[in-house]
Amino acid sequence: MLKLTHLFQRFYLLLLASLLLYLLLGMSIRHGMQGLSFADGTLLLIGVAMLISILAYPLARRISSRLARLSEAVTDFGRGNLQRRAPVEGHDEIADLARGFNEAAARIEENVQLHRALLANASHELRTPLARIRLGVELVVDKADSKRRQDLIRDLHELDDLLEEILLSSRLDSALPLNYETDLDPLALVAEEASRYAELDIRIEGRTGLRLDADRKLMRRLIRNLLENAKRYGAPPVRLGVAADPGRLQLSVEDSGAGIPELDVEHVFQPFFRIGGRQENVGVGLGLALVRQIAERHGGSANCGRSSLGGARILIDLPRHPPRG
Repeated sequence: MLKLTHLFQRFYLLLLASLLLYLLLGMSIRHGMQGLSFADGTLLLIGVAMLISILAYPLARRISSRLARLSEAVTDFGRGNLQRRAPVEGHDEIADLARGFNEAAARIEENVQLHRALLANASHELRTPLARIRLGVELVVDKADSKRRQDLIRDLHELDDLLEEILLSSRLDSALPLNYETDLDPLALVAEEASRYAELDIRIEGRTGLRLDADRKLMRRLIRNLLENAKRYGAPPVRLGVAADPGRLQLSVEDSGAGIPELDVEHVFQPFFRIGGRQENVGVGLGLALVRQIAERHGGSANCGRSSLGGARILIDLPRHPPRG
């Protein structure tokens, strides 16, 4: 059913009123005012046209000025003023257009800021392991001890992991299509990744038979990053849960550590964020930022809260059969 919007209704009513006025006056001229000369009739019709124009002018002027202000905002934003927003006036199509522009502008500004932060922090994060490698190479002699060799290998792995995360984050931002597989078994994926973290004393909770349409590789990365986060900031035992509602699936990871400070809860999904401003010797990487990116690319969400175990609880909510394209 066609929905009549406010702006359409105004034009429609104005046009209808103009036509009715024109017809009524035309009929009056024809049937009740035959004595008027052609010139008088013409002047009367001109007067009617002027009256209609005068009545329509305020509406046309208001619409024109609002469109001009919206155009100025779009032009200013396009020139690089990412803080510029369009005024939202009324409840018609122009207001909806301005509101949509503001939402898109806010999203673009946020993405640009995140990318700037990503690049700025990436250089810092890469500098740390590279400096350690450089120092290690300078200290290593021909008969290097085993521990020094292991430290260098670990630093190289850390650098490789960080570069891989940055490339994956860039891919997720590029809106390239995901490699969806149908009827994935989320419980099996969880169990497989959990087997790599025996030191976390992981307890898996969930029922069998659940199915999910998702990118298998990205789901593995999501689960792995969640477990790495629990390993780095939490403490065993760790509870890993898989549950489902009609059409949706929830994946949760809870640890028994100290938890996340209330002030940091809203920031843990930001790239390179350090809980409590701590300066660890190891780089923090993208971690939970990638978790949220992967969840959102699948049409889901990622949130952080307090676990009944005492530590943090990361909850991932995903559609089981998301629309594609």
